[in-house]
Amino acid sequence: MNQLAPAFPAGSLADVADYSPGLKDRLIEEVAAAPNHLRRTLEGLDEAELDTQYKNWTARQIVHHLADSHVHVYIRFKWTLTEETPLIKAYDEADWVLLEDCQSGPIEPSLALLDGLHCKWTQVLRSMSEQQFGRAFDHPQSGERVTLWTALNYYPWHARHHTAQIEWLRKRRDASST
Repeated sequence: MNQLAPAFPAGSLADVADYSPGLKDRLIEEVAAAPNHLRRTLEGLDEAELDTQYKNWTARQIVHHLADSHVHVYIRFKWTLTEETPLIKAYDEADWVLLEDCQSGPIEPSLALLDGLHCKWTQVLRSMSEQQFGRAFDHPQSGERVTLWTALNYYPWHARHHTAQIEWLRKRRDASST
């Protein structure tokens, strides 16, 4: 099944748009809604279905990855708002999903983490000025300087991308059961 899975089931990441208050508000609302969208996508999946692979990761690993990744970006936002161009700590997501909690752990703790985290993160995002979205961090792996505006453009897509992977698995399951 995983060989047929599309690389970008939610579409590819669009180029970063120029700052605009309307787009900022839309992106923040996507961040706020992401945990509920993921929960709805997971409804009714049993343990075996959570362990179904989409390319390299199972649905379970995808859920845990979203929690791990979004914790990192929240901290990156806070560092960048309180330090001058911080060098952030990178992590190897491929290694993290191999840890036992991601391999076989229940998804509810990661879903609960995403609920609270996204609530807190949207509080931060809604309070930020255009100038603050221009602040940046340095990424040690890519060598890039990443503005918070660029990060905000990326992470709603990141949540949609991984949620769409699980949706694709559900559609395959539903199609095979009819």
